[in-house]
Amino acid sequence: MNVTGGFISDERREIIQSASGSDISSKSPRSTQVHGKGSPVNHDRQSRSPIDGRPKKGGCGGKGTWGGLLDTDSSYALDPNDPNYDSSEEYGHPNARKSAPDFDAFKKKATIIVEEYFATDDVDSATNELKELALPSYNYYFVKKLVSMAMDRHDHEKEMAAVLLSALYADVIDAPQVYRGFSKLVESADDLIVDIPDTVDILALFIARAVVDDILPPAFLKKQIALLPNDSKGVEVLERAEKGYLAAPMHAEIIERRWRVSKKTVEDVKARINNLLIEYVTSGDKKEAYRCIKDLKVPFFHHEIVKRALVMAMERRQAEDRLLDLLKEVAEEGLINSSQITKGFDRMIDTIEDLSLDIPNAQRILKSLISKATSDGWLCASSLRSLSLEPRKKLLEDNFTRTFKLKSQSIVQEYFLTGDISEVFSCLEAENRTSSGELNAIFVKRLITLAMDRKNREKEMASVLLSSLCFPADDVVNGFVMLIESADDTALDNPVVVEDLAMFLARAVVDEVLAPQHLEEVGSQFLGTDSIGGKVLQMAKSLLKARLSGERILRCWGGGGSSRPGWAVEDVKHKIGKLLEEYESGGDIREAYRCIKELGMPFFHHEVVKKAMVMVMEKKNDRLWGLLAHCFGSGLITMNQMTKGFSRVEESLDDLALDVPDARKQFLAYVEKAKTTGWLDSSFHYGNSINGKENGACQ
Repeated sequence: MNVTGGFISDERREIIQSASGSDISSKSPRSTQVHGKGSPVNHDRQSRSPIDGRPKKGGCGGKGTWGGLLDTDSSYALDPNDPNYDSSEEYGHPNARKSAPDFDAFKKKATIIVEEYFATDDVDSATNELKELALPSYNYYFVKKLVSMAMDRHDHEKEMAAVLLSALYADVIDAPQVYRGFSKLVESADDLIVDIPDTVDILALFIARAVVDDILPPAFLKKQIALLPNDSKGVEVLERAEKGYLAAPMHAEIIERRWRVSKKTVEDVKARINNLLIEYVTSGDKKEAYRCIKDLKVPFFHHEIVKRALVMAMERRQAEDRLLDLLKEVAEEGLINSSQITKGFDRMIDTIEDLSLDIPNAQRILKSLISKATSDGWLCASSLRSLSLEPRKKLLEDNFTRTFKLKSQSIVQEYFLTGDISEVFSCLEAENRTSSGELNAIFVKRLITLAMDRKNREKEMASVLLSSLCFPADDVVNGFVMLIESADDTALDNPVVVEDLAMFLARAVVDEVLAPQHLEEVGSQFLGTDSIGGKVLQMAKSLLKARLSGERILRCWGGGGSSRPGWAVEDVKHKIGKLLEEYESGGDIREAYRCIKELGMPFFHHEVVKKAMVMVMEKKNDRLWGLLAHCFGSGLITMNQMTKGFSRVEESLDDLALDVPDARKQFLAYVEKAKTTGWLDSSFHYGNSINGKENGACQ
């Protein structure tokens, strides 16, 4: 039989039949002509190849060739991760006749899902309906359809589309499908602009939002520009996204707020919490209560649920068991974390005097609730503030507080002149012998308030002192809350108070004075992005999300403390490189450990991890891995710094691969090894783009 310009002998026919499990003689010449990817092509439909009969790049067949005759398995399908994959082929697999109807049906159902979603705003329903279609290889079309339909609607629908894409990403729609969907949108920009005059700006904003939401890699823009004609609207879209949105200062905050039309207020959230608890007490439907708590989407404000549930249990004694049962379950399931549980109880302890006016036995009842929660294992009583059965007295008398504020001002002013941190320690020990959290918070507020009114030198000194004091994180959080509460007054003298506070807050996270989750605690006091607290929080998050944010924030004030002459980042990097080179060439592990410790920059240990990992991959020598193991085991390098270090290595893999071809493969292996040894949490996520490239390289 004639196939692709040749003849098959009986012997070869037997080989093909045994390989494919089919009778080749039953196939027509057209149905067995070999396609460039090793897949048969149905020629009843016009070919999408730009040059007929020409083999695709890297393909195994084509007109006048023999390659790929054994690839006749009808179950074979194209893989988007294949290096030879051609995105212009809608039905580039052997079962094209069956795929076309499937795709047509998918397009109709996708349109219906999007229409219903815009009408109901039900993310869960849209997610489930897309899952039920069970055609993940066509999900790129859903991305394209969702965005293109939203582009022709109001800002509310545009925001809904962005939210749905983030919800679907990874769990339902994988990264290559999202990437391909946006590629299709860019390619069709010239057609979209006919019906939507603002296509360039709107589509650019969708792409920028996808990058900010981490569902589209920043490299998408440059790669797509290279594939498009210079005069296409798609190029304008990508340039607008890059230069008009992503390159702007505070771009993440601006992009995320562009389509927001509604704001959540504290009172709204409190009302919803109250309603869900009342409904639960009435119905006893735990699943519904669980769903309502989840739908609030304010995990940093869950302490309010705990507090209100406890108040309700004290007021409605018959509902006590039911409410405690709910709190127990949400705590055990992790919906409300232990920190929020503790904070809820602490807030109850703080307000018990007021509650006693309405509930005579409030203190005794609360003590009973604490005892039950502790015995059931979902509350750690030792972490709570003390609950006295006597009427509570003020921890700090007004006159004593005023005196401490004045002395704090003198201590800070003296520090700005001398830079003597040890003197500050001595003065604080003398003035705050009980290490009162309230006084610590007052000192934090006074320190930053005075620094904001001075030059960058004093601001840098304030951050250095804050990282040296080792105050409990809760005290620092309370200090920032007090700063934000008084920001309106501060703004009269300092118009850029929001920017200054955001930078101090971000610097506290970089210096590991605060953990990232503490930002949510600060924000929970000021729900709503229009409030000063909301603006400070959003700006701090934007600063921390930026590429190489740690180094930039460390340099924000250019150094300046006289006790330590600022953080000279380049000098420290040089020292880290030298000590690692010395150790790698045969140095003593104890000496290397001592040098790392003497840097005095625990918040910058991720640089040690990054440089060590790069050297390990470049030289294929695990000696430095042993140094990291020693530093982690002794507690010198924390899991947080390990995670930052590995994340920074991931960011530099593209450059590293130029010198170390198997860098990605090595990195993935070391990530798994680090997870096994406990350096990284099992949830550590390395980018899908890396996986895609690795898979492509292996094929």
